[in-house]
Amino acid sequence: MSRQNRYKRKSRVLKLTAALLAVSAAVIGYFVYQYQAGISMAEPVEQQEYEFHGEKSLDDKINVLLLGVDARPDEGKSRTDSIMVAQYDPKEGTAKVISIMRDIYTEIPGYKNYKINTAFYLGGPELLRETLKDDFDLDIEYYALIDFTGFEKMVDALAPDGIEMDVEKKMSANIGVSLEPGLQRLNGKELLGYARFRKDAEADFGRVRRQQQVINALKDEFLSVSGVIKLPKLIGTAQPYIQTNLQGAELLAIMKDVAMHRPDKVETLTIPIQNSYTDVRYEGVGLALDIDFETNKEAIRSFLEGDSRKSGIDASSGQRD
Repeated sequence: MSRQNRYKRKSRVLKLTAALLAVSAAVIGYFVYQYQAGISMAEPVEQQEYEFHGEKSLDDKINVLLLGVDARPDEGKSRTDSIMVAQYDPKEGTAKVISIMRDIYTEIPGYKNYKINTAFYLGGPELLRETLKDDFDLDIEYYALIDFTGFEKMVDALAPDGIEMDVEKKMSANIGVSLEPGLQRLNGKELLGYARFRKDAEADFGRVRRQQQVINALKDEFLSVSGVIKLPKLIGTAQPYIQTNLQGAELLAIMKDVAMHRPDKVETLTIPIQNSYTDVRYEGVGLALDIDFETNKEAIRSFLEGDSRKSGIDASSGQRD
């Protein structure tokens, strides 16, 4: 190769490198600007410190304990409004969510029997993790708590025009908004109300079903091109309202992987599954669910390992007959 050709080749490499550096600087600048814009939309929130001794699954799948928290400053302690275990498989690019009914009656380690959501009240996410491990043999490495305000702000940052939902009936009791039936776009406050509604014949089972609908709708919005672009602002907006043991680098790596291998859908399972529980009332506890733990443990195992069809388990089950 002549000296002139080597010079031209070197010149092209330098120009390409300079261009890539310029693009990288622009992308980083955009991310920082949008992140700061998100933070400016949020108000400072006092957060409680939690311990969490998460256990990594043996198959390298990522399990996260997701808790929707009803934070009430006047009561001193937060209560879990929803309990979910989300799993992402980086090898297969699949996402699954298990919704755990909060009224399941169980023994809480170190305490007597209560409803399962009482574990969080008594000992935070760590005690709830221990309870889920004892009951369902679930290895959970991470946790994430988001309160109602954070959910509303996150939705509004992600979708300023709202999230499309087909509201099945009139809803207003104890949700802070009034919803009319029909296909419509719901803002953060309205979407939260839709996910929390339970004053109908389905009770908590209906609420869990609607929560799963909301998760799939948010997944579609989040993984859209516009959603990925809004990601830095979304993180900045939600950060003060989310508590998690996921470190920044881990979180970004997972989110990047999910964005690159977008799951077609989020598979869902409700625990307890159909025909595996009875309604009971205990003194000092109220109405609760007595469940067959072995049956539900097997349902979870089959669901997470992908053989639910072979074992005859309906992954969408759990609603009242």
